Amino acid sequence: MFLPLHDQNALTHVRLQYVTWGLIALNVLIFLLTHSGSAGLVLQDYAVAFGLIPAFFSGSDAPALTLSDPILLTAPISYAFLHGDWMHLAGNMAFLWVFGDNVEDAMGHWRFLLFYLLCAMGAAAFHIFAHWASPVPLIGASGATSGLVAAYLLLHPNIKVWGLFLGRIPLRLPAYLCLGAWLLLQIFNVWNDVGGGVAWWAHVGGALCGALLLSFMKRAEVPLLDGYWR
Repeated sequence: MFLPLHDQNALTHVRLQYVTWGLIALNVLIFLLTHSGSAGLVLQDYAVAFGLIPAFFSGSDAPALTLSDPILLTAPISYAFLHGDWMHLAGNMAFLWVFGDNVEDAMGHWRFLLFYLLCAMGAAAFHIFAHWASPVPLIGASGATSGLVAAYLLLHPNIKVWGLFLGRIPLRLPAYLCLGAWLLLQIFNVWNDVGGGVAWWAHVGGALCGALLLSFMKRAEVPLLDGYWR
């Protein structure tokens, strides 16, 4: 596994990446609020009420709600702001922290926010397609952050990224190596139907949406693959 830590990639179009910071702050705040109960029961209730449950979309049997009725129009977004534990939250926020600022720089603040939410929705659609009758709630920002990975890779493939490999080995590699390998791993796991409680289809769907949306949502003057030519 790969956990990004830092990249040396200065902003050129925005002074502050306040949408990236705002998304991180919102994710942390929601995590604190939804984990305020005892023995994790409150989180389970929130996951059922506001997570993405494919069975609700297919009309199959689904768990009874405890906090609110499911809102099908908002579940494909609200699920991306819930996390199961600190490690789940920290991993997704690391991807958002390292790669979000440069994608926000390439798009501008409001287009970046829309891009992030659309990637979350695209990831949700792929997950529903792959797990049509599942009653298990999908939660986490990994689908949205997968879109950031794909966009960053297309924008800055040769920028060096510091990361932890296998959770403990610090390495500094070009984005096309570490992020390309990460994306290939997601595709491999989908192709081989690897389980493990990870929403691989959501990762692939988010990355595909990010790659497709980038050309339409980036600033006109921002080139693709600019890092490759440095």
